[in-house]
Amino acid sequence: MDLNSLMGSLLSGDSIANLSQLSGASQKNVKDVLSSALPSILEGAVNQANDENTVEGFANALLSHAKDDTSDVASFMSKVDLEDGGKIIGHLLGNNKEAATQEAATRAGLSVGKTGIILALLAPMLMSLLGQQTQQTQQAQQVQQTQQPLQLQQQPQQSAASLLGGAGGLGGLFSGLLGGGASSSTSSGNAGGGLGSILMNLLK
Repeated sequence: MDLNSLMGSLLSGDSIANLSQLSGASQKNVKDVLSSALPSILEGAVNQANDENTVEGFANALLSHAKDDTSDVASFMSKVDLEDGGKIIGHLLGNNKEAATQEAATRAGLSVGKTGIILALLAPMLMSLLGQQTQQTQQAQQVQQTQQPLQLQQQPQQSAASLLGGAGGLGGLFSGLLGGGASSSTSSGNAGGGLGSILMNLLK
């Protein structure tokens, strides 16, 4: 899984332009919101993937969103259900939702309401891209297993939930790039060199 590629798709010029058009915020405002809020949102994905109480539901949600076609960003975002997007943000940010949204709003100079719209528009696309990657990982694992000797083929295939957790899964990938675990900060500048530098390059 390549975080650079995933973030590149999520924060493409088309994505930023459509978030701006649909929310009524400037593209600079959109970038400021995302640079502030995305580290916390991805940290929430890490927590969902690594928590045995949430990982199965999170995996099922990812695979459900993986069916969405994100190739046409304008078409995809025009169909986003803002209520559903808001619920996704709520699941990922948990008790930190209000604080993270407020900080992003302050950083961008926007209202909390408009900031919430930007995040709600982005959330389904994030889930779709993560879901597609999880699905591709599952398929690659299945192909690899069919090429193994018969006795190894009889071993159970990994579920989406098991692929998400642990050092080799989604949780491990993002934890490493976020600086090795959870952080109380919602600022991209404090989110670890990996993600911080990616966001700076994509959103400058």
